Amino acid sequence: MTQRHDEPQRWLDDPKHVEWIFRVLVGACVVLVGIDFFLHRHAHFAWEAIPGFYGIFGFIAFWVIVIIGKNLRKILMRREDYYDR
Repeated sequence: MTQRHDEPQRWLDDPKHVEWIFRVLVGACVVLVGIDFFLHRHAHFAWEAIPGFYGIFGFIAFWVIVIIGKNLRKILMRREDYYDR
């Protein structure tokens, strides 16, 4: 996306800031998974006690939702000129 000349530059338009946010989020994820090695969980199932289980489970669930959404789009999408007729 190109920025128009009459618009002021926003904070997230600078790639340095976007990279900084990304690094902070990755760092937070690493810290939380690291803390998970020291916490005792009262898990109902054996796999819930695996360190990082909820992070891995969330990532896989997100990935599955994206893949299903991409394939569902092929079924539900209408032609571009649908409303122009």
